[in-house]
Amino acid sequence: MSDTFGWTGRVLCIDLSAGKHRTITPSEEIYRKFIGGKGLAGYFLRPLCGKTWDSPEMPLLIFNGPLVNTASPTSGRFTVMSISPLTGTVGDSSAGGKFGTELKKAGWDGIIITGKSSGLCAIEIDNSECRIISCPGLAGRGTEQTLSVMEDGGKAAVGPAAENGVKFAGICFDGHSFAGRNGLGLVMATKNLKYIHVKGQGKTPVFDEVDLKKAREDVFRLVSASPVLKGELGISEYGTGALFDLIHSRRMMPTDNFRATRFEGAEKLNAHSYKNKFSTSKTGCTGCHIQCKKKSYDGRAIPEFETMSHFTALIGNRDIDIVIEANKICNDAGMDTISAASTIACWMEIENLKFKDIDLLQILKDISLSRNEGAALKYGSAEYARNAGKPGTSMSVKGLELPAYDPRGALGMGLAYATSTRGGCHLRAYPVSHEILRKPVATDRFSFTGKARIIKIAEDMNALIDSLTACKFIFFGTTIEEYAHVFNAVTGMDTNGSDLLRAGERIYYNERMMNCIRGFSSDDDDLPERFFTDQGSSGEGIEILPLNRDDFLETRGKYYRIRGVTPQGKPEKNTCLELGLEWTDC
Repeated sequence: MSDTFGWTGRVLCIDLSAGKHRTITPSEEIYRKFIGGKGLAGYFLRPLCGKTWDSPEMPLLIFNGPLVNTASPTSGRFTVMSISPLTGTVGDSSAGGKFGTELKKAGWDGIIITGKSSGLCAIEIDNSECRIISCPGLAGRGTEQTLSVMEDGGKAAVGPAAENGVKFAGICFDGHSFAGRNGLGLVMATKNLKYIHVKGQGKTPVFDEVDLKKAREDVFRLVSASPVLKGELGISEYGTGALFDLIHSRRMMPTDNFRATRFEGAEKLNAHSYKNKFSTSKTGCTGCHIQCKKKSYDGRAIPEFETMSHFTALIGNRDIDIVIEANKICNDAGMDTISAASTIACWMEIENLKFKDIDLLQILKDISLSRNEGAALKYGSAEYARNAGKPGTSMSVKGLELPAYDPRGALGMGLAYATSTRGGCHLRAYPVSHEILRKPVATDRFSFTGKARIIKIAEDMNALIDSLTACKFIFFGTTIEEYAHVFNAVTGMDTNGSDLLRAGERIYYNERMMNCIRGFSSDDDDLPERFFTDQGSSGEGIEILPLNRDDFLETRGKYYRIRGVTPQGKPEKNTCLELGLEWTDC
């Protein structure tokens, strides 16, 4: 593009098989329709989405967005995408740290990595220069040691879990941020790629710096007034662990592999306990003033809410020192903590084990090294349970393990799990926002009423957020209209919230198109049977009842009509064309 603002107009394509790289320049129309981040990655993945995840032709895509490397709030994020080894769906993850900003400084809106190196290799990007180097000495090394070989800049690395075929292996960025879900680390390792290092010195042109400053101040004022973000018990103060007490008190904390929804003693395992014991301090992504990441006095990462919950309640552990160490093992090995804990919980149920019967830290090490029982657990709970003849013990959707919100305590979350394009994910629509945090308005968490439309709109909005690329948390305080102002100031475009939401709809529908091509349908938009047959842990005036399947199916049908797909969950040609997408009969 000529006279670009926000975007660089350049994408770096690296072929590891040939040892070569080239530059492509997407058209202005592509940028307008797909924005960046998740949207652009999906656009470039679509032509190859029918390939297997381990095919040399399958790309690993890393894209930042138009707001990155500008003064835009929470602008330091980026998207990693490929086809998931764990689920077979479109697999993507929004990550933070410095990597996205350094990539933008280097002059790139994204990188597309294809092929497979003949030996273990690394990619070094220095502004416009790109080198593929051999690094056999790093085989089997953890992410911490691998990242330490790089100087300042944006850093990405996989650990031994990816090298040993763990299907929920992730990619570690800059030491404290992960593309954790969907097994994207295994895609990277299958290409014999150990790390990526990027450095840049460039500036991103902004259309109107004065207007951007005004838009930024509007966002900051709203964030400052948000108790969820900036309150004394909010995310800035306690990280995502601020949710721990809320979810526990609502009796929807997954316990004993989702066989219960309340964990006795949880009040001693909350974020306040970590803060007291480990004297936590704040850190976070480049360009973010919320600083939701926490670290201990000795530099160890404090777990996120999902990890806090799943390494305690889900498996019966009451020792937060073990949680800290489990989190550290997963981080260095490069494993997703949600899937790791859920797979262990599934194994414990099948084998009738209690926490006292296992050595959690040893099991995690065994999974990462593919040895002993870990050699079977490395494939995730769905495959493990299926091989054991007890598929109902895997608490997953489309093969992706469920996070730390029991859907019997928040029905919108149940629908969001089912319709998520990447499987059991809370971040596609995040109904916790209105069902638990009461933002932007409160909804009845025990009702499906209105949830079909709410979930569809939230999916579109979060697809847009991951394309801009911004942080979902900031939208607890601000709205898409404020970010339209930010977007216009950066890019010089004349758009509004509705226009941007339409782009989010296009981006999300494109993912449903890809999943359809890969054979997914309404049969996969479902929840584990346990949620329809078993009640949760009722008490203190709160009833946690099984979900009503008829109500669920009726609401899912409403969602399909609003989303513009068939009763079988497959894309409609008219909807596809209306959104400006290429039609593929699937």
